[in-house]
Amino acid sequence: MSDSDTRSTDVHSDSDETVKTAEAAEPLGSGTDPDLGAAGSQLSTAPVETAMPGSFGGSRAPGAKGWIVWSARETIGWARWFWRQLTSMRVALILLFLLSLGAIPGSLIPQTGVDALKVRQFMSDHDILGPIYDKLGLFHVYSSVWFSAIYILLFVSLIGCIVPRTWQFVGQLRARPPGAPKRLGRLPAYATWRTDAEPEQVREAALKVLRQRRFRAHLDGDAVAAEKGYLREAGNLAFHIALIVLLVSFASGQLYKTEGSKLVVEGDGFSNTLTQYDDFKSGSLFSDDDLVPFSFNLKKFIGTYERTGPNKGTPRRYQADVTYSEGAYGKDRATSIKVNEPLEIGDAKVYLVSHGYAPTVTVRDGKGQVVYHDAVPLLPLDGNVTSQGAIQVRDGYRNAQGRSEQLGFSAFFVPTFAGAGKGTMFSQFPALDFPVLALSGYHGDLGVDAGIPQNVYQLDTKNLKQFKDSKGKILASRLLPGETMTLPGGNGSITFDKDIRQWAQFQIVQQPGTDWALGGSITAILGLAGSLFIQRRRIWVRASTGDDGVTVVEMAGLGRSESAKLPEELGALAALVHDRAPTSPSGSSPDTGPDAAPDTAPGTEPEGGPDADPDQEPGADTPVPAAEGAQEK
Repeated sequence: MSDSDTRSTDVHSDSDETVKTAEAAEPLGSGTDPDLGAAGSQLSTAPVETAMPGSFGGSRAPGAKGWIVWSARETIGWARWFWRQLTSMRVALILLFLLSLGAIPGSLIPQTGVDALKVRQFMSDHDILGPIYDKLGLFHVYSSVWFSAIYILLFVSLIGCIVPRTWQFVGQLRARPPGAPKRLGRLPAYATWRTDAEPEQVREAALKVLRQRRFRAHLDGDAVAAEKGYLREAGNLAFHIALIVLLVSFASGQLYKTEGSKLVVEGDGFSNTLTQYDDFKSGSLFSDDDLVPFSFNLKKFIGTYERTGPNKGTPRRYQADVTYSEGAYGKDRATSIKVNEPLEIGDAKVYLVSHGYAPTVTVRDGKGQVVYHDAVPLLPLDGNVTSQGAIQVRDGYRNAQGRSEQLGFSAFFVPTFAGAGKGTMFSQFPALDFPVLALSGYHGDLGVDAGIPQNVYQLDTKNLKQFKDSKGKILASRLLPGETMTLPGGNGSITFDKDIRQWAQFQIVQQPGTDWALGGSITAILGLAGSLFIQRRRIWVRASTGDDGVTVVEMAGLGRSESAKLPEELGALAALVHDRAPTSPSGSSPDTGPDAAPDTAPGTEPEGGPDADPDQEPGADTPVPAAEGAQEK
């Protein structure tokens, strides 16, 4: 067979002139084109948009009964219209945009649930904006009435939109592709040729080719009807269902979440109970029984740093070696917690967030008895772990006169001291190269017995007096490990022990629904990709015997949306079918126009036939109604 014969299956799309004529026509499936009928319908499960209603009840009959009937119809009509608007995809996108817009203040304005101190500071610094923000709920955005209203409306909108579309899509999956329209030449992608093969052979070959290309295909009269691209609508539905999963996961996570922090010194431990937390906040539906039962002990903290180069002092390794157990009688297990590598126990995650040093000190009274011995955590002030804190001796101390008192020491610690006379007392490196502890002492009442919460890293000096030396100067000393500062007047001493421990601060987060949220996010991305890149399309292959006894083959395609790939795909399918039913050597050259058909092909009429337009000039192009998915060159 020559090349000219094999090219007789060229696929043609609408001409520009035809497309201009089609712009004012009704869409496919609207009932204005009897030639297409069901073939051009149901390519999408999108709900039909409704215009702004007028009077649902029609004319009102006279009298009270007429008024009641009219009012009932009007109320029901407006309710249905509102429901259709709420469940439309346009409104869902608007609500999603408003939800994203409403979350912006939650990121820019201090939130009560995150940091109440910052909120109080903002209120005191802004006399005008503070009360306005408070009335608008901007200090608790995610629990405010307006944010919850948008959230609930979006949830209802998505469910009301997805449920009917899902049932309609299931119905389409159960149904067969619609039969071929009367005039295949009116479709945007079209091919035809004449062959000596029998119509039954052509249809069997077309059925086999389409099924090999994963089309749902079946025989319908003298044609094969096939459809492909159902994953487009499946992806669209999966995307919106995934949004609902994300909303539910986010809501449950906010309602049942817990978040707290705990500072643990090497050798100490933590048990997941409310009394063990340094600070703790939770969702509104949280209860104590929701805490995951576990405990852990900090065995050792390892921190290494760059010694040279421009990144000197930059951490290279932060690692907390711990042993943990699940439940009350679980076996101890050893593991390491690193930055961004939390310990996961059930729904709880333990993150390593910071670290510092806890110098060990020993305090003795005037008689030499130990009244305090412990490692005292100090808070870092800079990247080289210059640290500051307080040492409080609350019980057991008696002064030189035998009276019961409390002691307090302001502590300033540097892990690497530059040396006396070599600058201020700030650390030069974060590792323990040259540790020095600076202390100044107080005695009196620490104020801890008043029942008022205090910051354990600061001293309340309101009822305290500073120790002074024999010259009347404030007592302050810089101590190396092993050195002792003696308190004046025989009031005892404080020793900086050689045992310098490290501490690590952990954040314990428990937020149910994170796995569902992750699964919903992945599903949403995959569904969105499918709805964007997969095209829903239909293919028909008609084979019938002409008046001259030669089989006429017609192939046509229709897509949901405009795509240059539909004519290409139809051309590839037509080439495969043509290989099994080649062009007849004695057949006439096929027409290649989009509205053309063989001289005696079924479903067509000669010029002046019963379907011809009486007002159309002879030889003029036949206008093609605008079709969803029409392809243009």
